[in-house]
Amino acid sequence: MAAEPSPLSLTGRQPRAVRAALAVLEEVARAGPGVTARQLAGALGLAPATAYRVINLLVADEYLVRLPDLKGFALGRRVADLAVAALPPRPPLAARRCVTRLRGRTRWGVHLAVFVGDRICVVDPDPDHPPTDDRVLTARPQDSALGRLLLAERDDPRLAAADLARYVARGRIEQHGGTRPDRACLAVPIRDPVGGALVAGLAVSAPPERLAVPDPVLVHELDMCAAELAPLLA
Repeated sequence: MAAEPSPLSLTGRQPRAVRAALAVLEEVARAGPGVTARQLAGALGLAPATAYRVINLLVADEYLVRLPDLKGFALGRRVADLAVAALPPRPPLAARRCVTRLRGRTRWGVHLAVFVGDRICVVDPDPDHPPTDDRVLTARPQDSALGRLLLAERDDPRLAAADLARYVARGRIEQHGGTRPDRACLAVPIRDPVGGALVAGLAVSAPPERLAVPDPVLVHELDMCAAELAPLLA
């Protein structure tokens, strides 16, 4: 007697359906709550019947929800669950205390970020100096000191050779006016104490004139805090 197919098995046509479902979710996220099935079909170039079929499946599985006025759709609970699961864990208390002490010794913004693949995730932002949104940092890493740490690690051509050479020589990297014309930032790497892999970055953000010639005391404080954070974040 033949075994019943697994509910997760795929036929030849189903990968296209999976791609269509993912495209619908991405378009709802882009368009925002209230986007209609007709708008989704038009934006994605789907036949209306296909769009309705995919949307109904996503609603049934709670990846989409139909708005109360029945005029459109929004992302559902299960998408939110995926987003939460994808977030990096909050830094341990000892790490947050270390960053807080550093903030107490400088009047400028201090931010702790971790690197998750290509993503730059600010996991301990300075509450008094809100940083640039993670999505902007990830999309344009060359415009931030934290992003430049990641580019330097990968010898990415988006980081100028001169900037890479200075980073290798000094152990820190700077950026002036990339995300905001009134801000510059300086970042130092945080590495796994065993393998040496880059796991996080510690950055200070200040007016450009304050970081044109970085204060040696500030640089020392950043280095000491990064060294203390390394075993806590590895």
